[in-house]
Amino acid sequence: MNVNLDALEVIHLPEENRFEIRVDGFVAELTYTMHNHQIIFMHTIVPSELEGQGVGGKIVKAGLDYARASGFKIRSMCSFVSAYLKRHPEYETP
Repeated sequence: MNVNLDALEVIHLPEENRFEIRVDGFVAELTYTMHNHQIIFMHTIVPSELEGQGVGGKIVKAGLDYARASGFKIRSMCSFVSAYLKRHPEYETP
């Protein structure tokens, strides 16, 4: 399945502590927890039908942009988010 990244909408569901992208019945998600003024990214799930097309990167970027705009410290317990942060040091928080 080919996806158009520009057409995908990232939905933030704060009551469920997650971000998601829905494509043709498939759901990619980024889950997190909050502790004090810190957002802890727990897990990124991208269905195999959507892998390798930038969907995971798009959802992680949205989560990190939200964290930065909200002034939260960022912590990652997710290997995908950790790898993204290494490639994008602009998201590092003190």
